[in-house]
Amino acid sequence: MSAPTNNIQIINGPDGRPAFVVIPYEQYLSQQGTGDLIPHEVVSRIVDGATPIRAWREYLELTQEQVAGRLGISQPAYAQQESVARPRKLTREKIAQAFGIRPDQLGI
Repeated sequence: MSAPTNNIQIINGPDGRPAFVVIPYEQYLSQQGTGDLIPHEVVSRIVDGATPIRAWREYLELTQEQVAGRLGISQPAYAQQESVARPRKLTREKIAQAFGIRPDQLGI
């Protein structure tokens, strides 16, 4: 991923601070296979107010019952974890494993 920095564009938001980064398409494609990127749909749901855990669950088209089953807990117990803004590290790790993603992809 050693693209020259002049091929990367930073777009500032209304407040003048960086808001978006545009990268060359080849670089984007090479990152797709690494699992480093978070899908647009997940980011959009988070921007709209969903917790990262909920956004990922919905993106993966899983029900709360399905995730709870993978975790070995009840659906109400999982629902409570999904609504927490900053769940414990161990909880994030278990949920990430149930989703098949890395804990840091939960973006918390």
